[in-house]
Amino acid sequence: MKAGEDMHVDVLVVGAGPAGLSAAAELRRLGVRSVLVADREPEPGGIPRHSLHTGYGLRDRRRLLTGPAYAGALAGAAAAAGAQLCPGATVTALAGTVATMTSPGGIESVRASAVLLATGCRERPRPARLVPGDRPPGVMTTGELQQRVYLGGQRLPGRAVVVGAEHVSFSAAMTLAHAGARVVALVTEHERQQSYAAFRLGAALRWRVPVWTSTAIHRVVGRQRLSGVEVADVRTGSVRFVPCDTVVFTGDWIPDHELARAAGLAMDPGTRGPSVDTTLRTSAAGVFAAGNLVHAAETADVAALSGRHAARHIAAALGGAPGSRRLPMRAEPPLRWISPNAIAVGAVPPAPPLGRFVLRSREFRHLARLEVRQDGRPLFRSRPVRLIPNRPVRLGAAWLARVDPAGGPVRVVIGGRLAR
Repeated sequence: MKAGEDMHVDVLVVGAGPAGLSAAAELRRLGVRSVLVADREPEPGGIPRHSLHTGYGLRDRRRLLTGPAYAGALAGAAAAAGAQLCPGATVTALAGTVATMTSPGGIESVRASAVLLATGCRERPRPARLVPGDRPPGVMTTGELQQRVYLGGQRLPGRAVVVGAEHVSFSAAMTLAHAGARVVALVTEHERQQSYAAFRLGAALRWRVPVWTSTAIHRVVGRQRLSGVEVADVRTGSVRFVPCDTVVFTGDWIPDHELARAAGLAMDPGTRGPSVDTTLRTSAAGVFAAGNLVHAAETADVAALSGRHAARHIAAALGGAPGSRRLPMRAEPPLRWISPNAIAVGAVPPAPPLGRFVLRSREFRHLARLEVRQDGRPLFRSRPVRLIPNRPVRLGAAWLARVDPAGGPVRVVIGGRLAR
């Protein structure tokens, strides 16, 4: 291509993590001729590249892999299928399906027939959580920790505190142990931990890591170096000082949505990612979104299957399938959000990825029933489920056939009580 000329592709995929790479391979399998995958990182694969523990690939690859092996398998599959992978390339702007891409080779304009946003999510760092105090070295997120330890080979001797008690928090504790740290505790404001009991038991038995519940980080202390943190009991307000050399803020995920916002896409206030229907189509014609950009944060294999789902609907759209009207979905408190957050209305409403919707709760509830309603009319009532903050709740989609295409928004409520 000559300098100054536009690049033309059938599909531009922004993000080379599990969702983007899986979508690219699926698009090529479905006969889409030109698929370009752009990612700002120097290598494709996303977060699994620097996550050495096993547990990846069970749902999509049908076997357990370490993070780097999983990332390599996805990148290899996309390249073997004929997708063009462009690491080190950042999409800085998107107008419709025309993107501005910056790379070491310069600035290019990419014109695509369809765009898939698969930019993933990130943990909110300490400043975004408004934790006061000094700004010494040694305060980081799980992503930074894993890059330092697994990509940089850094050792982190001394005492460490992990902020959070969900799945990724226990992963951070394991990484710290590998780096030579002694984890003092996992700290959570909730009344109990939010991961699986096996994770909590493993941390207690293998590394003797306690979980301090109903406890919040009150302040970070230290100037030239971190000396510790002040922690507060959220029930009594009492504060005490805990000496440590490292603090890792985990969880509290937010989608990497800057490009989607700048492109003017409608955003969902609950997920804080772009609003998508059950085909993963956004509010802009020809633009789709998948993976943890639309539901932060699910496991890598769930994100990968979300990418495949989007690819099938992108291929159908490129083949001339008409677009659908969107019927909003709303999750009522104590539910935080639902994804997808709209239904693609058609003769037969398409199912969401994996045939189910994903929800999050703000509260613990031992036995709760999810009820789906439209204009006061019940569509579905689930069996009793457990609600745990930061853990997914899944809602099957068989009831979609009962949705009135001309009706109002579909609401998901708890226990049959419709929020006003």
